[in-house]
Amino acid sequence: MSIRLVIADDHPIVLDGLEGLFKLESDLEVVARCVDAEETMQALRLHRPDVLLLDMHMPRGEGLRVLAQMRDEGLTTLPVILAASLDDAEVVAALRLGARGIVLKEVASQQVVQCVRKVHAGEQWVEPRASGRAMEIMRRREAGSRETAKVLTPREIELVRLVAGGLRNKEIAERVHITEGTVKIHLHNIYRKLEVQSRVELVLYAQANGLT
Repeated sequence: MSIRLVIADDHPIVLDGLEGLFKLESDLEVVARCVDAEETMQALRLHRPDVLLLDMHMPRGEGLRVLAQMRDEGLTTLPVILAASLDDAEVVAALRLGARGIVLKEVASQQVVQCVRKVHAGEQWVEPRASGRAMEIMRRREAGSRETAKVLTPREIELVRLVAGGLRNKEIAERVHITEGTVKIHLHNIYRKLEVQSRVELVLYAQANGLT
């Protein structure tokens, strides 16, 4: 059975090249080609492909937005990021949002094909030149998250994430269905456990430990 693909890039010449490349492979089938995030999500919902090859920097919603929507909707398509260049923060964000492959546009065409097959087989593919320090950053953040889980309760971790997301106490109370007074009590306990003195310090702690 063929590996069914959706390809998404805002440059028609790139889409033409990818479609032509995959047509040469008997086990790969392009079921849709898309030029923006909205088209991409529609194609994913309609076709339920095996793999999505996604340009990171599309207009009207970048690749990270597509990855976030895929996660929120529980779509099982395996995402592969395709980009001319990526910084460490983008690589970390893409991997945390579920990207299973990251390929630079400068690589040989057969490496793109190999990446798609590897990801479909359950493996992860990250180009060393794309990853930079990203994998080390992810390891440090995951270690920080584990350490935080030893100190804070799940509810306290949830509140830290909401504070780091910019919500005020009243908004947090409405989001988690508790009183504003209870939020203040939780934050007092969180400050004490983490030995931070202010909301700013708490946000910096969350960012450093992968809670954002």
